[in-house]
Amino acid sequence: MGTTASAYLTGFGSYLPGEPVGNDAMAAHLGGDDPVTERIRRRILDSNGIRQRHYALDDSGEPTELNEELAVKALQAALADRGIAATDLRMLACATTMGDVLVPGFASMVHGRLGGGPMQLLSASGVCASSLAALDAAVSKIRLGDHPRAAVVGSELSSRSLRQRRFDGIRAGMDSHFLRWMLSDGAGAVVVEFQPHPDRPSLRVDWVRQVSLAHEHDVCMRAGMAGLDPVVGSTWQDVDLATAEAAGMFVLRQDVSVLDDLASAGLRQFEELVDIGLVDVSHLDHVVCHYSTNMFRDLAFEGLRRRIPTLDTDRWYSNLETRGNTGSASIFIALEEAWRTGRFAVGETILLAVPESGRFSFAFAHLTVVAPPGPHPAPSTSQGEQS
Repeated sequence: MGTTASAYLTGFGSYLPGEPVGNDAMAAHLGGDDPVTERIRRRILDSNGIRQRHYALDDSGEPTELNEELAVKALQAALADRGIAATDLRMLACATTMGDVLVPGFASMVHGRLGGGPMQLLSASGVCASSLAALDAAVSKIRLGDHPRAAVVGSELSSRSLRQRRFDGIRAGMDSHFLRWMLSDGAGAVVVEFQPHPDRPSLRVDWVRQVSLAHEHDVCMRAGMAGLDPVVGSTWQDVDLATAEAAGMFVLRQDVSVLDDLASAGLRQFEELVDIGLVDVSHLDHVVCHYSTNMFRDLAFEGLRRRIPTLDTDRWYSNLETRGNTGSASIFIALEEAWRTGRFAVGETILLAVPESGRFSFAFAHLTVVAPPGPHPAPSTSQGEQS
C-alpha cells in the first residue's frame, strides 16, 4: 500500500519596495489632498489601523518597479534563504490581482525575469486568496511526485491604480476610496519541497482548503465593469478605452456594505474546519491571518470567543499595521516575518487564513513545524556485549 507523500516549506522571502510610508505621507505619493478626500482618508485609516505601508512609487508618484520585479525579488530572497538557485526549481506558481500586462500570463513574465531552467508554470488570478490557491497547486504537484521542488509567490503593485489621475473626472464614492487608502505594494514567497530542510526546521503542509461562495453572493471587489454585475456591452472590453476610463471602470472598487457578511461567512468556514476535525483548537498554536482592517479582526475575535471561550488571541499574528494590506502577498509576507522572528517552535501548528472579498471566497492552510532529519544513530554494541 502506498504512503501519502509530504510537502514542506523550506525557504521564505519577502520584498517591500521603498521606504515605509506613514499615514501623513500617503497623499504625497498618491495625490488627493483636497479637504473632502482628506476627511475620507482619515476616516478609513482610523478604522483599518494601518500605520505604514510601502509603495513602488517615487516621491512624485511615478512607478519605480514592475509587479514582476517585486515577485522576483521575493523569490530570490526565498531561494537565498533555502540556499538554492532558480535552476533548482521545477515549478513556479505565481499569484496576483493585476499583472503588469494583459498577455502573457504573470507567471511567464516572472519566470522570464527570474531565469532558471524549464519549469511548470501557474498563474493564479483573483484577489487575496489566490496565493494559497497557488500554494495548493504547488503542494499537490510535490505530493504527486511530479516535481521535487517548487516556488510560490504572491505579489501586488496596486499603487499604480490608486493615484489621483485615475480618479479625476469621475464620481469616486466610498466604494473606491475605501481601497485607495487600504492597499499597498509588496511580495512574499516560499519554497516547497518533498523533504524537510536538511539543517533546520521546516513547515510541513498538512492540508490546504479553498472554498468559493460566489453562488450565494454578488460581486464585492471589482474593476473593469460598470455596476456590480457584468452585462454584455458594459465591460471595459466592450467599449473604447476613453469611454471605459470616463465611466471609472479602471478604478478598483469594493462594496463596503457587505463586508460584515464577509467576516461572518469566514467565521462559518473556520467553524466548519473545526467541526470536521481538520482544526483542533486545543492544539492550535498559531493563526496567521490576513485581513484588510483591524475592524474585521475585532469581529472575528468576537465571533470566535462565542465558539471558543478560552481563545487566546495572542496566538494570532498579523503585520497589517506595519506592512499594510498587500492583497495576495499579505499571507506570505506575514508568514515570512513570523518565521524570521522566531515565533514558531518545533512541534507547533499554524493555521493560515485568508478571506477574499472579490466574490466571497476563503482559503486556509494547516502547517506543522518539524525538525530537520537527524543523522541515523550508529548501531549500539553495548547490549550485545552484555549478553
